[in-house]
Amino acid sequence: QVQLVESGGGLVQAGGSLRLSCAASGRTFSKNYAMGWFRQTPGKEREFVATISWGGGNIYYADSVKGRFTISRDNARNTVYLQMNNLKPEDTAVYYCAGDPIRTAQRMSIQGADYWGQGTQVTVSS
Repeated sequence: QVQLVESGGGLVQAGGSLRLSCAASGRTFSKNYAMGWFRQTPGKEREFVATISWGGGNIYYADSVKGRFTISRDNARNTVYLQMNNLKPEDTAVYYCAGDPIRTAQRMSIQGADYWGQGTQVTVSS
C-alpha cells in the first residue's frame, strides 16, 4: 500500500504563490510511479492539474495552469511538488496528490490514478 500526504496549502491573495508538497511512503512505492496533482471544488468533478513521469522527462499541464504552475519531483525524498505562481481566485480548490505504478503521466492526466492523498485546501482571495 502507498500513502500520499500533501502539505503546503493555505490562504493567499490573488497574484501570490504557494508551494505544495506530497510525500509518498509505503512498502510498495518504488520506481516507475508517475505522480500528479488534481483539484476539486464543491459540486464539480476532480480535474487534472499536472502530472510528471518517474524520471521527470514527461510533464503535462492543464491549459488553465500552464505558465503559472510547475510540477517537479525528488525521487530520493519520495516527494513531488507543485509550485503555484500568479494564483487566481479560480484556482481555489482542494488539491490532491496522486500516484500510479502502471499508468504513464499522460494517461494519468486523462484517467486519474490508483493512489490519492487526503487533499490540501488552497484558497485564493481576490
